Amino acid sequence: MEEAGPAEARGETKRFRAKRDAILAAAADVINEQSAKGMTFADVAQRVGLNTTSVTYYFKRKEDLAAAAFEVTLDRLDAMLDAAHGEATPEARVARYLDTNMERLARIQRGEEKAFAILSDLRAMEGEVRQRLMQRWQQIFRKTRALWGTDGGRAQTDLRGARAHVLLENTFWLPAWLVRYEIDEYNRVGKRLMDVFRHGIATPGDSWAPRLLDLTHDEAEPGREAFLLAATRLINELGYRGASVQKIASELNVTKGSFYHHLDAKDELVIECYKRSFDIIADAQRLSEELPGNQWQRLTSVIATLLDFQFSEKGPLLRTTALNGLEPRVRTTMIDRSNRIARRYSGMLSDGIAEGSIRAIDPLVASQTMMAMQNAAFDMRKWAGTMPRERAIALYGSTIAFGLFDDAVLDG
Repeated sequence: MEEAGPAEARGETKRFRAKRDAILAAAADVINEQSAKGMTFADVAQRVGLNTTSVTYYFKRKEDLAAAAFEVTLDRLDAMLDAAHGEATPEARVARYLDTNMERLARIQRGEEKAFAILSDLRAMEGEVRQRLMQRWQQIFRKTRALWGTDGGRAQTDLRGARAHVLLENTFWLPAWLVRYEIDEYNRVGKRLMDVFRHGIATPGDSWAPRLLDLTHDEAEPGREAFLLAATRLINELGYRGASVQKIASELNVTKGSFYHHLDAKDELVIECYKRSFDIIADAQRLSEELPGNQWQRLTSVIATLLDFQFSEKGPLLRTTALNGLEPRVRTTMIDRSNRIARRYSGMLSDGIAEGSIRAIDPLVASQTMMAMQNAAFDMRKWAGTMPRERAIALYGSTIAFGLFDDAVLDG
């Protein structure tokens, strides 16, 4: 007689597992649209044709359901990385991991597979559940870093950490822009993205010598910048739903009434935080056009300036993951602004290709790698704090400037 598997040993039938999987897939959709904090049993139940009581049969608390959805994502990432580690070289491993992601996203667009829950809300979880999930995320990060090997000293580990973070963030960012392409183009887009990962945007002989741009400006309303900065940090840490008005006010040691002196509603707060972040990026792009030199020098100056901003006490920029939970019309407006910034990067890249200072790459694809890199850099501020700021900027910026496999950057 065939032995029962772990699920059967727990008394789980195929029907039970199928319904549980359907609930988890529906929960992932709700999390991706509304955030984990915004998810309700009623939302999930409606999507799977159950009543709320039936969902609680499978998951007693909303937090248990959200945690289980995140664990599915972590399990899938773990499996993809295990498959990638079966390749012989770092380059082949990264290519395998990227191909697996592109194939997964194509299946999702064809309706053959459900999207898994994005991990931006992990930090909004609480207590032991948060600790357990964050430990698993750290294991995923270390396994990604190991795609480049585990030998070498501190300098190699620092560089591999930057590469792992940029690789993960780029694959998490893919769903935001890949939908602009036809499914039959996904294979080509994946190859163009891997080309940037492989060789970066630099032409032979280009060196890293950026100039930091001055992003300082006068405050129209004293205190507003500090208010938006504190709110941005909390929203990045806890998500849109997790960063309550009370928590933001407490961070600044002010009353809730002071919050409403600055803004009329929480949605307006997120919009203003986004506007601040997008304005900073656009200012850097605009100021770079006044620099002497070529587009390579201007682009690397923008990259370095924004990384310096993210790694400093002036940061962060608001992460795009805070879009989850916003009213759809507002979310669309914010995405449109993000797209305009990406198109400006694309224009700078195209001009650089024409003048010969940028390698011949797909500028639309490369511009999105720059968006992903600057968007996520704040998460690496602790890593950046273990070394001189200039070195952290050079190592992190090298991932897109020179690609993910050129160890010569360690000699710079």
